[in-house]
Amino acid sequence: MESIILTPPIVILIFIVLFSLCSKGLGRYSHLAIKGKHGLDAYACGQRNFQNYVNPDYSEFFPLAFFFTLMHVFTLVVATAPYDAQLLPAAYIASGILAMVIIFRR
Repeated sequence: MESIILTPPIVILIFIVLFSLCSKGLGRYSHLAIKGKHGLDAYACGQRNFQNYVNPDYSEFFPLAFFFTLMHVFTLVVATAPYDAQLLPAAYIASGILAMVIIFRR
């Protein structure tokens, strides 16, 4: 009986039941309850009825994030390539240069 209770699916079910009961029981103490006529209104930066909503633009961020991701992967592959495999690191370096040209073209 003890081995069945300690299997991952049963433990997950036990935790789901415990968390559901705790969530239901402690929900009445929540400060996030919708109260009043402004309960579902939009809210930004401490202002109600804001006119100038700022929507961040990440178009400059993603090429840089992709660049760093590529460089990390290429460095890992080239640094861990076996000594006998000279073609693989060369192919990765060539594909990295091609990817950088594609990313930063205007």
